Amino acid sequence: MRLVLARTLKSLEDTRSLAREVLPFLPRGAVVALEGPLGAGKTTLVRFLAEALGFRGRVTSPTYTLIHTYPTAEGPLVHADLYRLPDPGELLPQLLAALEEARLTLVEWGDPKALEAGFLLRLIPQGETRRAELWEVHPGQQEGV
Repeated sequence: MRLVLARTLKSLEDTRSLAREVLPFLPRGAVVALEGPLGAGKTTLVRFLAEALGFRGRVTSPTYTLIHTYPTAEGPLVHADLYRLPDPGELLPQLLAALEEARLTLVEWGDPKALEAGFLLRLIPQGETRRAELWEVHPGQQEGV
């Protein structure tokens, strides 16, 4: 894995800025595993990523519905939450179907390897702040090679 960027988040505005900053690193169709404890801000980050892609509606946690899809000008943003699933593999067929057209897929509580995610975004609480780290899971690997 290769660390792409790391930031300290002190406010909601820092999280909004992070969303705008990471988008250029995430190519069309990217799958990002979101990692962090409950309350770390994973869904808030998804909201700001959706906003940065032009979505103006309400973004909520898919904890109970498992997958939410938000239309954006660049293509759908898919947001999944595997927290409540005893076997996250059960959702993979639905998730893979949603991936086909997605501009970006963000998965909370997902194993990057099982998801074949290209990126891992960690949110690490540090007292009153959070550290955000974007990791490229397979640096140098090209799709289709």
